[in-house]
Amino acid sequence: MISPKKTIEGALTGFAAGAIALPALGHWWLPWLPPWALAMVGVTLVAAGIVGDLFESLLKRSAGVKDASALIPGHGGVLDRLDSLLFAGPVFYMFLRFAAQ
Repeated sequence: MISPKKTIEGALTGFAAGAIALPALGHWWLPWLPPWALAMVGVTLVAAGIVGDLFESLLKRSAGVKDASALIPGHGGVLDRLDSLLFAGPVFYMFLRFAAQ
């Protein structure tokens, strides 16, 4: 088990939010992309974020720790706040660098 508190409903809600939010807000910084492409980018970023979160949970479980640090008590540490960005950030950079030219 990677993480017992992750749910299918949470993942589906994230995918729906990504598919709606990026087309709704992304037209300001990516005006040349059609809404369907922004939705695809949003879904891809959500998928990368979920993978980052699950990967970090897997690392913690394999190390036998509940929290990555005690800097933010009750939140799993700083790494739990940034785990999704560690995977989604590079994906978005690669999209901006290569696909959006």
